[in-house]
Amino acid sequence: MSSDREKGDSRRERETGTLGKLVALLDLVALADAPMRFTDILSLTDQPRGTLHRQLSHLVEEGLLEVDRDGRYLIGIRLLKLASRSWASNEFRAVAEPHLRGLQEVTGETVHLGVLRGVEVIYLDKVEGRQSVRMYSQIGNASPAYCTGVGKAALSALDDAALAERIAGLEFLPYTEHTLRSATELLADIRDIRVRGYAFDREEHESGICCVAAPICPHGDHMLAGVSVTGPAYRVTSAKLQEWAPLVVATADSIMDDMRNRMGPKR
Repeated sequence: MSSDREKGDSRRERETGTLGKLVALLDLVALADAPMRFTDILSLTDQPRGTLHRQLSHLVEEGLLEVDRDGRYLIGIRLLKLASRSWASNEFRAVAEPHLRGLQEVTGETVHLGVLRGVEVIYLDKVEGRQSVRMYSQIGNASPAYCTGVGKAALSALDDAALAERIAGLEFLPYTEHTLRSATELLADIRDIRVRGYAFDREEHESGICCVAAPICPHGDHMLAGVSVTGPAYRVTSAKLQEWAPLVVATADSIMDDMRNRMGPKR
């Protein structure tokens, strides 16, 4: 019996390892800035050529990836369908949506909803402003938490120990001349955010783009998120960000209240 159990455990470990590698490969292709060919993917992984070819073939067979006529790998229709179902049925996004639209109507600028995953923020929803501005953020995209308003707001809800653990070894890439360059700068900024109750992104991730954001944590540190108002620096001045800060905080609080009521004990 012990031998059989050990064999079963070993098999599950192998399967988990294989699954992990497939998911990592799927992430690599799906999150790439441009479609990649086999040789591009091979250069970014530590997989043998034959193993990588089999893994990609499995993902294509399952409809999670597709190959175009130029041999480039793209997100498959099946993955898009799964993402669409996930987005449509996401309860947090559904609860937040009317609050996001209300904030956009008052400010006229783009409103974001993002959740913290590790040291990145994943955009769950985006309500475009009256004057659409070209920016990186799109639903499903990930951005570094240390240089985005939503990300820093969510990080501020962590306690000191969890925050230190989360950012340990983090590489602070300089996206713009205003990007925070070290953990010391980030921790100082987060101390200010905790006092104020809201965060700023003053062209830290994208040049010419500013925002004010507030944390959302309806279930403690089990779910950390943020909401923000974002716009071009020439229109969204520091004074305007300060003016909107109470509105953003009130929106975050309303979303938290609705989530707690939705997830509270049923009578």
